Amino acid sequence: MGILNVTPDSFSDGGRYAETGWAVEQGLRLAEEGADLVDVGGESTRPGAESVPVEAELARVVPVVRELVRAEVAVSVDTMHAAVARAAIEAGACMVNDVSGGLADPAMAGVVAAAGVPYVAMHWRAPSREMDRHAVYRDVVGDVIAELLRRVEALTAAGIDPGRIILDPGLGFAKRATHDWELLTRLPALRATGLPVLVGASRKRFIGAALSDRAGIDTVPGDRDAATAAVSALAAVAGAFCVRVHDVRSSLHAVCVAAAWTDDRRFSESGDRRAETAMNALHESPQAPNPSASLR
Repeated sequence: MGILNVTPDSFSDGGRYAETGWAVEQGLRLAEEGADLVDVGGESTRPGAESVPVEAELARVVPVVRELVRAEVAVSVDTMHAAVARAAIEAGACMVNDVSGGLADPAMAGVVAAAGVPYVAMHWRAPSREMDRHAVYRDVVGDVIAELLRRVEALTAAGIDPGRIILDPGLGFAKRATHDWELLTRLPALRATGLPVLVGASRKRFIGAALSDRAGIDTVPGDRDAATAAVSALAAVAGAFCVRVHDVRSSLHAVCVAAAWTDDRRFSESGDRRAETAMNALHESPQAPNPSASLR
């Protein structure tokens, strides 16, 4: 999933694609570089960001969605507002990516259910301007899973097909860096819910903190694409359904390598199991020769 922020204040690329023509060009570029989806968002969710009036978000998002769909690009809309989701779907968006998991706007579930589109429900505790105050957990993985599953229950009760729900652990949203890394390293626990998992790590603070703490490298968000690609590869090996990134090419290459690694590892593990089974059978057979004797 390629990120297309049509905002003046996003943490990494705010203002760069605020004009419709520039945004469409970037969306086409992301698709050409290999993005399966281009995720168009008109409201920054960076730490401390203020909310945007729905009218302003509509004006930013809908023209871009319409033009990209006209160019046969698959588009998701990144919004917490039901009115924006509805308008984007009418303009051709095929997925809704809601960082609030339906908590910010009670009407969102009904819009998604009526449209029958896939829905990304992210773990969320509070708006961006105050979310850091809510980064308190007993067990971050267990707490996040429990809170997400409560959202799934509410969303399905509102009519959303559970087979169309994708979970996002919400890296950086009401999370400290240690929380983010624990969620990533225990990604199989989220996969055990049976629902697909989307990972949105691109250029975030916890990646910058790791580079600073472990290598003394100070970075701005735009310098973190190589590190993001490493996270993308690890997330793919752990079974992520999708990675949401600013730089599509580097993460595409990373997940291709991860796929090759995973396929080869499965083959190797299968071969190891066959060899172990054969050796066990050899040792258990009463007529079996002593393998060590044949080496003397």
